[in-house]
Amino acid sequence: MKKVLIMGSTGSIGTQALEIIRNNSDKFSVAGLTCRSRIDDLIMQVREFAPEAVSVGTAEDAARVQAEFPGIDVYYGEYGLVHIAQMDCDIVLNSLLGISGLAPTYKAIECGRDIALANKETLVAGGALITELCREKGVRLLPVDSEHSAIFQCLEGNGGSACGRAYTEPSSGPYRPVRRILLTASGGPFRGRTLEEMRGVTIEQALNHPKWSMGSKITIDSATMMNKGLEVIEARWLFDVPADQIDVHVHPQSIVHSMVEFMDGSVMAQMGLPDMKIPIGLALCYPDRLDLLPAFSDSERSSDGSLDLFTTGSCLTFEKPDRKVFRCIDLAYAALEEGGAAPVVMNGANEELVAMFLAGRIGFLDIPDTISRVMDDADYPAPQTVEEILAIDRDARRKAAALV
Repeated sequence: MKKVLIMGSTGSIGTQALEIIRNNSDKFSVAGLTCRSRIDDLIMQVREFAPEAVSVGTAEDAARVQAEFPGIDVYYGEYGLVHIAQMDCDIVLNSLLGISGLAPTYKAIECGRDIALANKETLVAGGALITELCREKGVRLLPVDSEHSAIFQCLEGNGGSACGRAYTEPSSGPYRPVRRILLTASGGPFRGRTLEEMRGVTIEQALNHPKWSMGSKITIDSATMMNKGLEVIEARWLFDVPADQIDVHVHPQSIVHSMVEFMDGSVMAQMGLPDMKIPIGLALCYPDRLDLLPAFSDSERSSDGSLDLFTTGSCLTFEKPDRKVFRCIDLAYAALEEGGAAPVVMNGANEELVAMFLAGRIGFLDIPDTISRVMDDADYPAPQTVEEILAIDRDARRKAAALV
């Protein structure tokens, strides 16, 4: 039985992971849970899953949880996240928001814990640091994002390629080099719009994603397509493939979750309906798979819950992203090409500006415009530690706020 620590248990990924654990109680137990502010939800989770420890956002919330459950360890704040990340468990599911996921991930890897990663920013800001530590500690780094899980599955199905060799048990099969990673994107709520049409975008419109139900920050990132830029950087570190071999393909149906093209021209794709339980379940149960079909039911599935290609397979389309409208994609490629502190700066500025947009303080197009200005003005040495990354992140946020 695997002991799972879920960081971000009250968010979308965390609650779906707990649903999987609930339905597979013979395979998993919950070692620990963390949340920032949804304390009522956390208390309900603690009652059901009986973790050994939890971490929350504030001292006041910690006191409330401790009074409710005197027999468990309760931590809070940034210290709490880093401390609980070191607890005894088999795998850490990191679905924390933004750069807050970096330090706990690093500590968990130091302790030899496998990581199911749903926190893009960990690799965007700390890719070299994290992947080197994974190799040193022999830790599995298993992707939870649907696109990276798809790429991982394609590489595994090809006899063990870059990701399979670096972060899981070595495959017995031959290594077959990759020509390209074809990273799919839904296109978000503004696919097909011109730059002029984007000027009056409201918060409500930007949060209205056509396919996925996600938290507000990642939904705005999807609307600007910065989310795809972050995923390009994440893919570079997960699969050890350079940026010029990672291509973004807009696929509005979200059935093909990503593809890999090999040197002989063969393209392998992973398909499925847009449901995050599939990549979550694979990461938690790897190298096995769970029987998830009975939990699924909607009009696009056949009678047994599986993908109905007769319904969905006749309308699969792929487009190039409009990079003049969705500038964040090119900003991410530029940050990856520059290397060093550039991805940290880009990510920190983006997080600050998305928060300001959600607060109604700036316009939608101010996000890419200001990120570009912050990146142009940035001059930092390449960070060598988590602390240096976090210091650059704080400075980039300050500069972004000052510019608007």
